[in-house]
Amino acid sequence: MRFAEDGFGSKARIGLVYIASSVVMEPEMYAMAAPGVSIHTSRLHLPKVTVEGIDSMMRSPGLEQASRLIGEAPLSVICFGGTSASFLYGTEWDRALTAKMESWAPGVPSVTTATSVLDALSSLGVGPVALATPYIEEVSLRAVKWLEENGHDVVAWEGLGVTSDLALAEIDPQTVYDLARRVDRAEAEAIFISCTNLRTIAVIAALEEALGKPVVSAVQASFWKCLQIAQVRGGAKRGYGRILDEVAE
Repeated sequence: MRFAEDGFGSKARIGLVYIASSVVMEPEMYAMAAPGVSIHTSRLHLPKVTVEGIDSMMRSPGLEQASRLIGEAPLSVICFGGTSASFLYGTEWDRALTAKMESWAPGVPSVTTATSVLDALSSLGVGPVALATPYIEEVSLRAVKWLEENGHDVVAWEGLGVTSDLALAEIDPQTVYDLARRVDRAEAEAIFISCTNLRTIAVIAALEEALGKPVVSAVQASFWKCLQIAQVRGGAKRGYGRILDEVAE
């Protein structure tokens, strides 16, 4: 007898520590996930998408609480799903965050979106990049600094100046596509689209076809890295960029 697919995480269960007001990362991960990969979320409050707002979130007790709660589930991996929050203070701070999460959820490997992006760029053999963000200038410049301190010269960047997390999710894929096309330069070996509450995965394949180079987004890279840590091949569907097609079913 053949039963219907029920979405159960028989291959891998991905835990997310995610922003309370954000609505993009889970559906995008489910869109990319092959049968047998499930996503489970714990949340924390973000006052505003500014340096001050992100700092307030990351220093609140909610981060530890969210990590401990999601860690009670039988998971393959836990991802901190906040791009700007994980690159805001640089690479060493990001590594320390991963260590803290693993101490709060013992026995479950943890990763951040920032680490996932860097590993995806490394896996693709990428050097210089063009950067597309929805952020204000101050946050975007932190992203530039973080990428460059990790060996990726940013040849061009543009931010949309959004400070409301709710407004981020309302940005349509066409706007994201156009933004990525604007920042592209001949010397950029890839495009990186930042933010886990920005709709990106619908346009990745179209951008790669149009530009002839890899496109990495925050959600896509996070999902790819979680599958890698969980040691799952065939955990992704095809059509969401070169990095995922390498491990697709």
